[in-house]
Amino acid sequence: MAAAAAAAVGGQQPSQPELPAPGLALDKAATAAHLKAALSRPDNRAGAEELQALLERVLSAERPLAAAAGGEDAAAAGGGGGPGAAEEEALEWCKCLLAGGGGYDEFCAAVRAYDPAALCGLVWTANFVAYRCRTCGISPCMSLCAECFHQGDHTGHDFNMFRSQAGGACDCGDSNVMRESGFCKRHQIKSSSNIPCVPKDLLMMSEFVLPRFIFCLIQYLREGYNEPAADGPSEKDLNKVLQLLEPQISFLEDLTKMGGAMRSVLTQVLTNQQNYKDLTSGLGENACVKKSHEKYLIALKSSGLTYPEDKLVYGVQEPSAGTSSLAVQGFVGATGTLGQVDSSDEDDQDGSQGLGKRKRVKLSSGTKDQSIMDVLKHKSFLEELLFWTIKYEFPQKMVTFLLNMLPDQEYKVAFTKTFVQHYAFIMKTLKKSHESDTMSNRIVHISVQLFSNEELARQVTEECQLLDIMVTVLLYMMESCLIKSELQDEENSLHVVVNCGEALLKNNTYWPLVSDFINILSHQSVAKRFLEDHGLLVTWMNFVSFFQGMNLNKRELNEHVEFESQTYYAAFAAELEACAQPMWGLLSHCKVRETQEYTRNVVRYCLEALQDWFDAINFVDEPAPNQVTFHLPLHRYYAMFLSKAVKCQELDLDSVLPDQEMLMKLMIHPLQIQASLAEIHSNMWVRNGLQIKGQAMTYVQSHFCNSMIDPDIYLLQVCASRLDPDYFISSVFERFKVVDLLTMASQHQNTVLDAEHERSMLEGALTFLVILLSLRLHLGMSDDEILRAEMVAQLCMNDRTHSSLLDLIPENPNPKSGIIPGSYSFESVLSAVADFKAPVFEPGGSMQQGMYTPKAEVWDQEFDPVMVILRTVYRRDVQSAMDRYTAFLKQSGKFPGNPWPPYKKRTSLHPSYKGLMRLLHCKTLHIVLFTLLYKILMDHQNLSEHVLCMVLYLIELGLENSAEEESDEEASVGGPERCHDSWFPGSNLVSNMRHFINYVRVRVPETAPEVKRDSPASTSSDNLGSLQNSGTAQVFSLVAERRKKFQEIINRSSSEANQVVRPKTSSKWSAPGSAPQLTTAILEIKESILSLLIKLHHKLSGKQNSYYPPWLDDIEILIQPEIPKYSHGDGITAVERILLKAASQSRMNKRIIEEICRKVTPPVPPKKVTAAEKKTLDKEERRQKARERQQKLLAEFASRQKSFMETAMDVDSPENDIPMEITTAEPQVSEAVYDCVICGQSGPSSEDRPTGLVVLLQASSVLGQCRDNVEPKKLPISEEEQIYPWDTCAAVHDVRLSLLQRYFKDSSCLLAVSIGWEGGVYVQTCGHTLHIDCHKSYMESLRNDQVLQGFSVDKGEFTCPLCRQFANSVLPCYPGSNVENNPWQRPSNKSIQDLIKEVEELQGRPGAFPVSISSETNLSKEMESVMKDIKNTTQKKYRDYSKTPGSPDNDFLFMYSVARTNLELELIHRGGNLCSGGASTAGKRSCLNQLFHVLALHMRLYSIDSEYNPWRKLTQLEEMNPQLGYEEQQPEVPILYHDVTSLLLIQILMMPQPLRKDHFTCIVKVLFTLLYTQALAALSVKCSEEDRSAWKHAGALKKSTCDAEKSYEVLLSFVISELFKGKLYHEEGTQECAMVNPISWSPESMEKCLQDFCLPFLRITSLLQHHLFGEDLPGCQEEEEFSVLASCLGLLPTFYQTEHPFISASCLDWPVPAFDIITQWCFEIKSFTERHAEQGKALLIQESKWKLPHLLQLPENYNTIFQYYHRKTCSVCTKVPKDPAVCLVCGTFVCLKGLCCKQQSYCECVLHSQNCGAGTGIFLLINASVIIIIRGHRFCLWGSVYLDAHGEEDRDLRRGKPLYICKERYKVLEQQWISHTFDHINKRWGPHYNGL
Repeated sequence: MAAAAAAAVGGQQPSQPELPAPGLALDKAATAAHLKAALSRPDNRAGAEELQALLERVLSAERPLAAAAGGEDAAAAGGGGGPGAAEEEALEWCKCLLAGGGGYDEFCAAVRAYDPAALCGLVWTANFVAYRCRTCGISPCMSLCAECFHQGDHTGHDFNMFRSQAGGACDCGDSNVMRESGFCKRHQIKSSSNIPCVPKDLLMMSEFVLPRFIFCLIQYLREGYNEPAADGPSEKDLNKVLQLLEPQISFLEDLTKMGGAMRSVLTQVLTNQQNYKDLTSGLGENACVKKSHEKYLIALKSSGLTYPEDKLVYGVQEPSAGTSSLAVQGFVGATGTLGQVDSSDEDDQDGSQGLGKRKRVKLSSGTKDQSIMDVLKHKSFLEELLFWTIKYEFPQKMVTFLLNMLPDQEYKVAFTKTFVQHYAFIMKTLKKSHESDTMSNRIVHISVQLFSNEELARQVTEECQLLDIMVTVLLYMMESCLIKSELQDEENSLHVVVNCGEALLKNNTYWPLVSDFINILSHQSVAKRFLEDHGLLVTWMNFVSFFQGMNLNKRELNEHVEFESQTYYAAFAAELEACAQPMWGLLSHCKVRETQEYTRNVVRYCLEALQDWFDAINFVDEPAPNQVTFHLPLHRYYAMFLSKAVKCQELDLDSVLPDQEMLMKLMIHPLQIQASLAEIHSNMWVRNGLQIKGQAMTYVQSHFCNSMIDPDIYLLQVCASRLDPDYFISSVFERFKVVDLLTMASQHQNTVLDAEHERSMLEGALTFLVILLSLRLHLGMSDDEILRAEMVAQLCMNDRTHSSLLDLIPENPNPKSGIIPGSYSFESVLSAVADFKAPVFEPGGSMQQGMYTPKAEVWDQEFDPVMVILRTVYRRDVQSAMDRYTAFLKQSGKFPGNPWPPYKKRTSLHPSYKGLMRLLHCKTLHIVLFTLLYKILMDHQNLSEHVLCMVLYLIELGLENSAEEESDEEASVGGPERCHDSWFPGSNLVSNMRHFINYVRVRVPETAPEVKRDSPASTSSDNLGSLQNSGTAQVFSLVAERRKKFQEIINRSSSEANQVVRPKTSSKWSAPGSAPQLTTAILEIKESILSLLIKLHHKLSGKQNSYYPPWLDDIEILIQPEIPKYSHGDGITAVERILLKAASQSRMNKRIIEEICRKVTPPVPPKKVTAAEKKTLDKEERRQKARERQQKLLAEFASRQKSFMETAMDVDSPENDIPMEITTAEPQVSEAVYDCVICGQSGPSSEDRPTGLVVLLQASSVLGQCRDNVEPKKLPISEEEQIYPWDTCAAVHDVRLSLLQRYFKDSSCLLAVSIGWEGGVYVQTCGHTLHIDCHKSYMESLRNDQVLQGFSVDKGEFTCPLCRQFANSVLPCYPGSNVENNPWQRPSNKSIQDLIKEVEELQGRPGAFPVSISSETNLSKEMESVMKDIKNTTQKKYRDYSKTPGSPDNDFLFMYSVARTNLELELIHRGGNLCSGGASTAGKRSCLNQLFHVLALHMRLYSIDSEYNPWRKLTQLEEMNPQLGYEEQQPEVPILYHDVTSLLLIQILMMPQPLRKDHFTCIVKVLFTLLYTQALAALSVKCSEEDRSAWKHAGALKKSTCDAEKSYEVLLSFVISELFKGKLYHEEGTQECAMVNPISWSPESMEKCLQDFCLPFLRITSLLQHHLFGEDLPGCQEEEEFSVLASCLGLLPTFYQTEHPFISASCLDWPVPAFDIITQWCFEIKSFTERHAEQGKALLIQESKWKLPHLLQLPENYNTIFQYYHRKTCSVCTKVPKDPAVCLVCGTFVCLKGLCCKQQSYCECVLHSQNCGAGTGIFLLINASVIIIIRGHRFCLWGSVYLDAHGEEDRDLRRGKPLYICKERYKVLEQQWISHTFDHINKRWGPHYNGL
């Protein structure tokens, strides 16, 4: 092939145009076939030449791209058909040539057949949904496409779904990255064997055509790239070029998808060096090629790269033999000539920075590294393609093409090497890029595919010096943003640090490079090379030292800092990512003894770097005051490798520790951080702004703590275990600035600390000591113990969800190490320490997640306050843990009082750290403890219980860790006289405890009380056990002491005299006593630690002689002290425990304790006894008291509020509600009295000052969603499943109305049915009333109040002033009587005929209201305005059903339908029947009564024509006029087609209010006769021909019996015979008979059928009666519901016998002879059914059995929804929406916020919520698993009904764990939808501005 290509190049004469051009153009296929044949011959030179010539012409790059902004080129290209056409043509040619004359598609298919699909390799871009399975992954970056994941078997694995951030590729089939068990079915088979060999001629043409094609592409890229002006290439130009090249690159991408065979051809083409050389060298005569080569060289040069043409090729291409390229000799401090690399790079720093850098970076002559940075030689197409890919900032298409080739192994290696070769260039481009984020993602997209593979990484490390390149590039990158460090010595510091304010750090631009570095270090073979290579380690430590001391904070002492910089984020992120993560990566390979050497290397170079650092910042012995940096990565490297060395590698600690002087320096900065933490928490840094608190929190936060605070504390523990304990302790107190406080005097002066900070700083110092001495994280705990301790600490602070626990438990940041989240140990420890609390639902609607809470035994035995303090980010968490602990002890009865933090026995120390315990046995500490105990006893200021607690803790720790039983004869301490010998004889705490101290000399201010006393002349000599002369008084100065120590050590360690360091003395830090106003006083003390403890016991218990040694009763206690590992209790128990331990450890102590107790001790402080109870009422105590008072008040208030809420707002639990009526009137008062919740006055509602109920009006379509089957519909999860709304209640009612409107008179149609099934107005109230004028002023004040958001005052919305329930209108209360005592209610004994007449008269009398409407009173105005509100609540389309718009009939229909809607909804809230009985579910919250008044008032404005009043038709016989048939165009609606419930409401609302009970009963009785007749008619239509004739005869026989009018058989037969006349049954063909299932009708089944037909009417009527007359509803069984309701309504005669089975017909009470009226009713239908029998029949059968409404049924597993919907296309724009959502009411798929589906500025969700739910929408957001509610103009996030296995939501699917439906939550959601309580229960509403 190469030969052919060469020949072609040779024959590139331009004398080729004789080819018959037009012919060729016509028939590409023929030409291709001809060429293919020519090339297949053995001698194919001629064919090859011909092909080359053709390609030369077709693919000529002489038509420059139009996009190239070179002016003259563009002009030239202007002619002709535009470049696009030519490009298209060229592609067509290529396709034809590849296919060799055949069809291109067939060719593709043929090539695919030879694809050995061993790897998936599917490449995806950002936002693609992929999976990661930790169980199957070898590399942590492993990922699978959804298809491979679902095809494989991952049941029970630890997997999650994730949204790709940078893009990725599927690893299925790659056994280097994942285990084979996880491969999917497609990639399991090693299919190489059974794939046939590729026939030679299939791909022959490709081998010739593709090199030219790719060269052509490269030429375009060269042409298109114009060297940018100063500001970088304008994005526009580059994008233009890329857009034009889109088809070419896509063509290449399609080729890669043809499978393995084509990929290997491409690999050959891309990597063949000969081809590249021949085509691109620019040596031929072709001018175009020459020009293009020049552009290429210019581009290289401008990138600061040289093209080594003549020189020997060195550097990257030739791997040096075996040794590392960074030769150690020439390489002391830093890397190569990086200091002044290529001036052409556009980042010249300003002079000062440059200067610092030059000075710092020691230059060395290593040409090699220089070559890493700026030599590139391209030898193949692949290399140059990558170069341009980088130049154009990684266009997505190119990246995808390059990655699609990766399944080809040969290509993978070549590409990886090329990538490494360009690494430095990538970094430079990245630094200059404006779009660094996108570019970073694309880089990582590529590199993660290459470096996750250990084999590949190892190969490249060996052959291309990958490690050297990476480290050098990182170092070089950071060097561009260095500044001089101001730590310590600002003027002369030579140290440089990174500047966290630079974009490079602020925007995390470095992360792609760092993440690659971390990735390759996770491979053992690579990490070992790194750890063995001394040169690399030196360079790396150099890199790390750039971060040492960055982001320095200086404490502001005067005014608040003006600008709070937020650079600390960048600093913490940089230390974690660039320093800590590589460190964890390296540590993970130092786990075994064999790796000791590596640790020694790291420690060695780390110490060297630290020594350099100390020199560079001129550090002697004192840290500069008032500055702190949280970043000491070198210290932390050192600490972590030490810890590893001891824990895993059995190294001797001392062999890797430096001398004492170095240790002293090492401890200073970490200690400074600990002291600063205390200062920050004491508000001493408050002038630095909030950000300093942010730093203190981040430092201990779970993601950072084990890379920051833990190593710091460990390093301090190491220093403490090796340094002199007295020196260490005094350093601590000095750093914490509390030295001056540690005096026996009651007053003192602190030169460095304000009094208000003293106490918290002292607490800080003691707490730090306790942590230092009790923490064992690195001192001997095993990994499992650590995990357990961490988990217990987090759970003790608060109950936690599973995911937050995973997040809070620090894990080694490197994913390959140790504990992987979700791994075995995590789950097993969790189940051992915690109980799972399943998610609960409070009726208030707030939803809990599944939580873990500590088991009782954990509180009992493992609660560790020290760990809690170490891990709390917020101080309040410590308090929270203590409160929970207290609650546990109270509840379990272990301790009733206020317990102290429990003392916990620690794991034993690793032998290497035994020295740490010497801190507890040094005189300095004992003096401090003695002093503090004394001060506490004497009630000095600034001491707290916390201090005492820590002091006792330290004493107890000392007793636990004392040396073996000391002999009673104390051996005198040998050696020179030590410092504090005058205080204590030895250093053992056990013996020092009993040592009495008599006099102490103190320096006190002259004002102090001590000065006035005379020093006692003689001392009594009863000093028990005192070993010293009582005359000497002690003086104690920590600071002077420390100076002396430091001097000693330094003199000792440096033999040369000239190195003696003089201690710096600054006035500020000198020993206390420098201030002149101090004077010396001698105090008489005469106490020992033991005596102080015993007195303390008396003081705490508030009793004299309260301590009695327990061993006096039971000597056993001392011999076998049953001291539990863990003890609960308060200070008193702590003191007792300590005394017992002291006694059991030494007989002397035991004796002394007994002696002290024998003496009757007078009260210690010279105060009243009460002082003991009072303790010190310092500020804190007073605050505490105030807090308690406040709590009490709040609790009282809360309980009041709660009891009020229960009565007023009980939304979800209707059953247990106490029925309360609105009124509070006594029985004898007939007027209702209302309380106004605004002005607080009570009184009746009157005409001129009406009272109103606070109501919420909302449009509702819940009723319309009822269906006639019980099972809810399922949410569609495949294309086949669809939901059609034909069978919903709303649809059925709509059909009925339009059917009536087709055949009957419009005005009468509007009286025959109800509307409001969709968009009906529902009225609900919280039950509170207010004066309407008060409400107006309330609204005014809301309008002026700017703060209120969440509802819009302009729309009339407000919250109830009392219970804060959402509302939007006020319903006036009708003045007048109280419901119960209604005089109208008394039954009268009039006959039904009289009542019927009365009803008719009352209806006819207009304005029979007490208030005549003409007189405009306030009340009537309000009633009108509320009516307007009700109308505006729903949309026009839900109100206007009339054919003549705006007809009054419309309003009439709308008004009585509002009543209907509210009654029907109440029925649904009661579960669809009235069996439960009882008062209204809404208790006092029903407003139907008031609503009725308002509606009635308005209904009476429209009088019905008296000749067409349905009442007449129901109660009077008219003479029939058969001629009346069809004179008018459209007849009235026959009465049998009327909806009876609607008739009821019309009749009642037309009556003057208040209504009389007997009139009501009369109306019901009359309507029941009609209803019953309808039931019979419907029954007759449903049954078959034979049944009908049978019944007809059966009934006719009984017609003459006495109660024929009450026998359903008789009536049925009569109805059948009447309807028979109207041809109603005639149309039935045979097919209908077949349809109606032949039920054998028994009397029982007929009775049931009739009852079912009538029940809905009875239920609504009973409810209405209940509301109008306040009667209770009786409860009953379901089967007897009909009879109970009938008797309750007065339909059943009271003397009705209950023996024989109940028959519904017995309720009938015909006002006129039954048969006559039935005949009349049937006659109306007759004329209609003669013409339209079908419709006539349909109208008779009314569907009355609606089931309760439900939301759609959701699938068990969320994944089923997600997989179907997240790829589903939008029906409007056929794109996949960014935020898909689905409606849970009807299953419609909508785009959330999708602009494509916007209509008149409404987005699709809002629009749908109006159409589907009349303004209420419930949507499931597919990509977030969250449910969102839209209510009118507001929306809220409701939460999720899908929870993971741990009962947690996964909003936005961030964790990607499998989610399962939580049925209880879904029920809650449905309940809120049905009961219309979204507004009340959900709190966080916001306006959506129609944008959802």
